[in-house]
Amino acid sequence: MSSKFQPVLIIGGSGVVGSQAAKIIRRLHPKLPIAIGGRDVGKAEAVAREVGNAIGVSVDLARPDLGFGHEPRFSAVVIFLKDEKLSSMRYAQRHGIPYISLSSGTFEVGPEMAQYIHAPDKAPILLASHWLAGAAIFPILEFAKAYEAIDTIRIGVLLDEQDMGGPAALADYNRITGLAPAALTVKDGKLHWAGGEDSKARYRSVDGVELDAVAYSPFDVMALSARTNAGNIRLDLAYSESASRRRGEPFSTEIVIEIAGRGRDGERLNHRHEIVHPAGQAPLTALGVALAVERMLGLAGGDASAPGLYLPEVLIDPAYYVRRMKEFGASFAERSLMAAE
Repeated sequence: MSSKFQPVLIIGGSGVVGSQAAKIIRRLHPKLPIAIGGRDVGKAEAVAREVGNAIGVSVDLARPDLGFGHEPRFSAVVIFLKDEKLSSMRYAQRHGIPYISLSSGTFEVGPEMAQYIHAPDKAPILLASHWLAGAAIFPILEFAKAYEAIDTIRIGVLLDEQDMGGPAALADYNRITGLAPAALTVKDGKLHWAGGEDSKARYRSVDGVELDAVAYSPFDVMALSARTNAGNIRLDLAYSESASRRRGEPFSTEIVIEIAGRGRDGERLNHRHEIVHPAGQAPLTALGVALAVERMLGLAGGDASAPGLYLPEVLIDPAYYVRRMKEFGASFAERSLMAAE
């Protein structure tokens, strides 16, 4: 089935996360061709050889054709870095192919939305700048099935200081934390931008150690507000040492989710869920991208996506996503917090 496609272009595919995404796509779909795109074609070609059934290509975001001319060459475009000119999005629209974006902060999503609105029938556009491309929101939506109504969703994420990834990830982190006026939260049913003292928080790691954290707003907060109608939603980021490294092991990444509300039986329900990947953030981000690619191309979960503007959670089944997370190394633990109320 996959052999009918032209290559999926992964811009930034020779980076830490991009290369892992290519390898996961290859594992899920052995016949799907891939183009590893980057400024250093030699590095891109080296990654392509590792991936197999792939090519390395040079990408020039300063050119409307990305340096590829005007003939159709790809089946989809994935970009792991901030494209300030939106050249890659316009390229996908011009050729009518899926586009997956990963690097926008909530406060800077306007240009991509405007570009879509002015060409709504051209291509399917997926805005996937969620935490680790969906590693928090999909488990939350799966856990939410146990609730009749949700009052509070509290998300704590830990990014180990040794686990930033490559230069593109660092640039995104510095840009978003440096330029964002505040972090989007939901407080008492209202959208609320938390800044200054209001943005400070404490994160309790999976080993019980408390760390300083700060409110952060990837797309999860606004997406969960739309999907769950919870009255309070907040995501706090701790950029610190992971529990595994405190034990003398390599760094890991942690996602802690607390959901409070009314269960299907009408009783109060308050659970804490702890998700850990022992290899850090890159495998989970890469998996999220791979699942988005396969879904938009119609390789899993339904037909290929029609032109439109999408968030991942409207396309991918949460149970399937969580199952894949476990298959690719994430561990899940749960405990009731009822005694703490």
